[in-house]
Amino acid sequence: MFRDIESFLNHMRVEKNASKFTISNYKTDLMQYFQFLAAKENLPFEQMTNDLIDHKSVREYLASIQNKGQSKATAARKLAALRSYVKYLCRQNILSDNPIAAVSTPKQEKKLPKFLYNQEIDLLMKAPDLKNPNSIRDKAIMETLYSSGIRVSELTGLNLKDLDFAEEYIKVTGKGGKDRLIPLGHKAKAALELYLRKSRPFLIKQGEDSEEEAVFLNRFGGRLSNRGVRNVLNKYVKEISLNQKISPHTLRHSFATHLLNNGADLRAVQELLGHVKLSTTQIYTHLTRENIKNIYNNTHPRR
Repeated sequence: MFRDIESFLNHMRVEKNASKFTISNYKTDLMQYFQFLAAKENLPFEQMTNDLIDHKSVREYLASIQNKGQSKATAARKLAALRSYVKYLCRQNILSDNPIAAVSTPKQEKKLPKFLYNQEIDLLMKAPDLKNPNSIRDKAIMETLYSSGIRVSELTGLNLKDLDFAEEYIKVTGKGGKDRLIPLGHKAKAALELYLRKSRPFLIKQGEDSEEEAVFLNRFGGRLSNRGVRNVLNKYVKEISLNQKISPHTLRHSFATHLLNNGADLRAVQELLGHVKLSTTQIYTHLTRENIKNIYNNTHPRR
């Protein structure tokens, strides 16, 4: 079973071009299911085999996830990992049929993405004092996230060769290894140029872990991690006393919402965000409709 999991993960990496993040999640999800199954069957974990997978244990596993307070979205993701693995086993003739084909995905409540208002964005961008290399870097991080709407993994994956200041574009590698070009706003460009001129040279000297190609570096000169970006954002959210939890993805949501509120075409926003399906982008139209309703209520004389 363990060899089959590694073979499956390698298939995801090579054939499906899945990201390191996706592969790591799939491995964790599969191991957690087999740990649950081992406890249920009262067997050592090392004795787990693929033919023990069945719809009853998967349903019980999903129920246990939600009983622990985890969301339906988490349960759905873990089921997706199991489905992909079992389908792979069937294609490889390791399993003769799919034992979990009848397991349905937990129904999820549609949640509107959180976003920041323009005034909150302004407060956040003004928070770094630009008096030291870290604050200069932090300003560039936040400006780039909001200017481009890229995912945090796309930001931390940026290399110097991906920046084109002359044409004012950045090249990002998104899900599935697909590249796309994103326009770089003037404020983000200025923040990046300041960082590359005054901050990055200092950071790259800070240790043996120096990452020559990475755009954003940590205090040891290595490539900044996704968690590092979240820590940066949390620091300034506290400084400006913003009364809500936000993440790097909140800036992505804000980017999309503000573009649509100002008349951007939905398909253009889809392209900028790197969404494969238009339906994924359409959730932002709910936010713009709410904005239109507020404008109507605040301005129409006979509302």
